[in-house]
Amino acid sequence: MKSGRRVTVVSHGPNCLDGLACAVVAARYFAGRPFHATFASNRAIDEVLQKFNPERPNDEELWITDISWRSDETTDHLNDLVDQGLELYWVDHHKTALEARERGRLQAAFTGFVLDMSYSASRLLFEYLSRRTAERGESRPGLLALRNLVLTADDVDRWVLQVEGSRELALTVRAMDQQEAYKALLAMDSNLTYGTELRRARDRVERELQATLLLANATCRVRPIPARDLTVIAAECDGYAGEIADRWRERYRHGIFALYDRRGGGISLRRTPDCSVDLSRLAGAFGGGGHEAAAGCEVEVPGPTRAATLMNMVVEALERGADTEVS
Repeated sequence: MKSGRRVTVVSHGPNCLDGLACAVVAARYFAGRPFHATFASNRAIDEVLQKFNPERPNDEELWITDISWRSDETTDHLNDLVDQGLELYWVDHHKTALEARERGRLQAAFTGFVLDMSYSASRLLFEYLSRRTAERGESRPGLLALRNLVLTADDVDRWVLQVEGSRELALTVRAMDQQEAYKALLAMDSNLTYGTELRRARDRVERELQATLLLANATCRVRPIPARDLTVIAAECDGYAGEIADRWRERYRHGIFALYDRRGGGISLRRTPDCSVDLSRLAGAFGGGGHEAAAGCEVEVPGPTRAATLMNMVVEALERGADTEVS
């Protein structure tokens, strides 16, 4: 590997703590190298990757983290760049990505890749680069200081919620400009001390959260599906969908939350602890993906009664068994 290669990271966004943490991990590891981090939604990832077209691919590394693409044209474009000398890496943990790979999709000629549902993408990347550091006898104290950050991101991204402060940090970065959040996380110490921008965003979260809870309560629709012993809860929100689902999950038995985010225009899916529906496959029916307990998709839901429309969409998908299909 040429030590002077420029490194580009394309990670999941907007404002996903795990995707941001991936970029921070890479930035710390590649400190001193030409480095650029950018973020893409699931809807935009193919366009972003297809527009990546450096003049000298043999002087470049591309790391794709916490996200996968859909188009075969994207795979062809990446392979063409690899043929020209690009070093290509991929780190992801989403079930939909692993299943697509198993079906013969996403077959780019990677220099290295990690696909594993055991942990979040940032934790997988952190451990991969930590092993590489040890194998090469390198010193990367800036990387090692990120352990608490990646454990925090792992906890909230996989919806384990056992690390104190993980939900707060995830919510805080969602209230920030994406690049501002990335820079704030990059500047954090090993104890995850909040800097000025993070403290301001945390205060803003409290105000915004109250407003989005009022919206969610006002638009909430509930429909049982007796044939499957499920309850679907649909509502609108203005950000913080995961927090709404977390606050509501004790109210319902075998519940699936479908929350339309007015801010981002996407749908977040969550489930109650006693529900076994695979939300990654349910989201896949709408072109999205994610994890079994937390997933999402970017589908425009027409108004003015979005919650009712969303309810019908999800119920129809469940009734036809979309959560058991491999998309």
